[in-house]
Amino acid sequence: MTRNRGFTLWLTGLSGAGKTTLATRLAKELSRRGVNVEVLDGDEVRTNLSKGMGFSKEDRDTNIRRIGYVCRLLSRNGIGTVSAAISPYRAVRDEVRRTIEREEVQFIEVFVKCPLPVLAERDVKGLYKEALAGRLKGFTGVSDPYEEPLAPDVVVETDQETVESSCGIIIRALEQRRLIPEVDVSGPRIASSVFSRRWGSAVKSSRRVTASGGGRSLTILKRLFLKKPIRTR
Repeated sequence: MTRNRGFTLWLTGLSGAGKTTLATRLAKELSRRGVNVEVLDGDEVRTNLSKGMGFSKEDRDTNIRRIGYVCRLLSRNGIGTVSAAISPYRAVRDEVRRTIEREEVQFIEVFVKCPLPVLAERDVKGLYKEALAGRLKGFTGVSDPYEEPLAPDVVVETDQETVESSCGIIIRALEQRRLIPEVDVSGPRIASSVFSRRWGSAVKSSRRVTASGGGRSLTILKRLFLKKPIRTR
């Protein structure tokens, strides 16, 4: 086990791919293993820390840099930090990786992969349908670019895997890096089909992400961004 268990687990992928669902499940599993964990969900960051920002490339990049800044602060102080944000532009993701790794903290980029037809099928709000019909401009993956990671540390394919399988792949990656304690996972497991109700129900139950210590940290972070300019190293 490494001396400092802090790390940044960066989930990137298109809207509806399952990032928030996975982040919620991962936070529960990490907490169960005694890891201090915080989740930064892209939607909640925009509501609480980036309120009023739009969806231009500049605003998107600023939002991702803010998330990366908080991840750096938390993970360098021993917190397992999970970011669940689309983060569409490769250059800014790589920039965030460099700033975090300069703190001698591990950055694990997870590509949450799912094809567009499946995302459109899952989309209960009909946003993909509107974007594909040309009625919704600037929608990532349709009318705005999403740059897939060239060499992600981990890839999960949520159209082919259950939530449990995808979480297991990510957990094993953290174990292999000696960032979290291993546990005995032997014993019978209940398998479910890829298009079972698990993804749908999990998405609904994970819209409001709560990780251990989340309330206090969110208040502190809101003060940080509302009252002080962001400083980078």
